[in-house]
Amino acid sequence: MGALSAWELTLEHHWEALWARVVGKEPVELLAVLRRECDDHAVVCSERLVVVPNAYDVELDAAVHDELTRRDSHVGQALTDSLARHADREGYVWAGPLTVRVVRSSHLPNGRYRVASRATAHVGAEAVADRPRDRQRR
Repeated sequence: MGALSAWELTLEHHWEALWARVVGKEPVELLAVLRRECDDHAVVCSERLVVVPNAYDVELDAAVHDELTRRDSHVGQALTDSLARHADREGYVWAGPLTVRVVRSSHLPNGRYRVASRATAHVGAEAVADRPRDRQRR
């Protein structure tokens, strides 16, 4: 294991410890669910190309979400970084730019969460804006 990989693992363990203190639960559980969601929806396109969803929604119990936002935690970015490292280790290719969206849910029991994923194409505003102009020129 290289020095950079060891450093990344150390950072991940520190983040997990912080999550455990804030939420009062093991963050490994949520990270494992995110990784499993990624693995379960992997599509093998060829021997060297495995594509995985790039958009993940994490719904958190209202109390947990409020606590994290009150402390100005960047939980979405931390989850994104952890999932990106997992994909790098597995050799996955994202279906588009990776995003992990953390949202508050009032429908989940205390301390629970829900994870969902999908593959979304990256459509820039320029691509949409160019279409009407192209039609006008013709």
